[in-house]
Amino acid sequence: MPGRGDRGREKQKPKDAKKTLRRIIKYLSEYVWIVVAFAILAFLSNIGNLMGPRLAGKAIGATEAGTGKVDMDTVVHYAVLMLIFYVGSNILSFLVNIGMARVGRRIAQNMRRDVFGKLMKLPVGFFDRNQAGDIISRVSYDIDVVTMSVSTDVIQIMTSIVTVVGSFVMMLIISPPLVLCMIFTIPVSIIFTRRMSKRTRPLYSKRSAAYGVMNGFAEEMFTGQKTILAYANEDNITERFSKINRGAAEAYRNADSLGMRMGPTIGMINNFGLAAIGVGGAILYLFRIIGLEQISSFVLYSRKFSGPINEISNIINEIFSALAAAERVFQLLDQPEEAADIYDAKTLTNCQGHVEAKEVSFGYDPDKTILHDLNLEANPGETVAIVGPTGAGKTTIINLLMRFYDVNSGEIQVDNADARSYTMQSLRRSFAMVLQDTWVFRGTIYDNIAYGKEGATMDEVVEAAKAARIHNYIMRLPQGYNTIISEDGGNISKGQKQLLTIARAMLYNTHMLILDEATSNVDTNTEQQVQKAIRSLMKGKTCFVIAHRLSTIQNADKILVVDHGDVVEQGNHESLMAQRGFYYKLYASQFE
Repeated sequence: MPGRGDRGREKQKPKDAKKTLRRIIKYLSEYVWIVVAFAILAFLSNIGNLMGPRLAGKAIGATEAGTGKVDMDTVVHYAVLMLIFYVGSNILSFLVNIGMARVGRRIAQNMRRDVFGKLMKLPVGFFDRNQAGDIISRVSYDIDVVTMSVSTDVIQIMTSIVTVVGSFVMMLIISPPLVLCMIFTIPVSIIFTRRMSKRTRPLYSKRSAAYGVMNGFAEEMFTGQKTILAYANEDNITERFSKINRGAAEAYRNADSLGMRMGPTIGMINNFGLAAIGVGGAILYLFRIIGLEQISSFVLYSRKFSGPINEISNIINEIFSALAAAERVFQLLDQPEEAADIYDAKTLTNCQGHVEAKEVSFGYDPDKTILHDLNLEANPGETVAIVGPTGAGKTTIINLLMRFYDVNSGEIQVDNADARSYTMQSLRRSFAMVLQDTWVFRGTIYDNIAYGKEGATMDEVVEAAKAARIHNYIMRLPQGYNTIISEDGGNISKGQKQLLTIARAMLYNTHMLILDEATSNVDTNTEQQVQKAIRSLMKGKTCFVIAHRLSTIQNADKILVVDHGDVVEQGNHESLMAQRGFYYKLYASQFE
């Protein structure tokens, strides 16, 4: 486990914010008419808000200077109008917020659909290079950040623009001289916002990356919790998490502490403008150029004018955070997909199970070859065992057979044709596969066994379970085959999970079978029974077996002995033992 938690730690700056924004807008464009309708409602809502200061000024102006008399009828009239406009405005604003929240959820759904669909098309190598937690962070946290920004900030920006422009126009109508008192704050606010945005944008990108690292480490440690406890390594893991957590908290603090300075600073700049309005208004009032009605309305409009500017500065921070998160999502969507089928790819049907590797060389890193000039042939119905020390290249051979990776040179043939000449799906459907790392999902036992065969009947599932020697165990469960397995099979043992996956492979009607240490989690007695069941069910089918316990593959038709990427010996058990070579030493070492 050490070392993996450090992957993905690099902090990436947004490379092209405009391109990222265009791609977000593309998701939004699907609901363009809905957004336009909400924009119109938001515009009407803001018009109602903009009427408030004008009506308030009219009510304040309903006085007779010097006499202390107030025209209450006029005051009540304008107060009622204010109430009507404000209530109507708030109702429209409520409808807009609810509607945009739904649009945001739809966009989140579409983005997650695209991301998940993309994940299903990515090569195995992508998952080997990236932490599951970081991928999950992109699917959940980053998309949430994007859609929250879309659902709230899009309309907020539009309404802020309407409010700023409308307030400015109203102030010009009321008193152009007073506008000059506050106009200096606008360029200062714009310059400050632009400079701060250049500093905050990369910090939000670092924050998203730091959260991906933290989620990846947490997911990794939760998966290995039993191992951590078994080695009493809790303190070390806690310390490592604390370090990563501090890094994430620091990235969060750096982004938000700088971003949060924008609002108060813009507010302070606007307050200078308000002070200038107070001085200028008093002077103009003394010279009877304007009255209390105009001053009060102007002050209220100035607050409406400056308020959205403060909000826009905060919205800009949220947008930069969303752009950083969106870029991580789009980076995943832009990953190269698994190699596409060739133009005239054939569908592999009626597979006979003849497999041949000719001069195959391969390396996960192009500069480091793992397999060298591999040659093997498996005739239909043969069982081919692949043995050798750890790291010899056994699982790599299986990866190439399944085309999880493509060979660097040479050729793998299936039924006398290059495996790349078949469609990927039909080639893989010709194999059933049982791995050492068992995988079951939350669902019934029936669902887990029938996973690979659509429409499998209960009788077929039971027959496969009996062959895998797990039927009796299933029948002892309270609900039998309808018993729910928890996520990742937490409520059953590893051996039982392995037997379920073996039953799944037995039910899957294929011409070839791959067993990668498939019986490593079952006891010796059960293993012998399962081996017999596999041999009887796979009669006439090609079977590739990776096994460290050489006693389990003595009956294999052909045994490949692999060491450091080379096939050093081939033959059956008796012939290899007679050679007293590498295989003999491996076999003897297990019984010393």
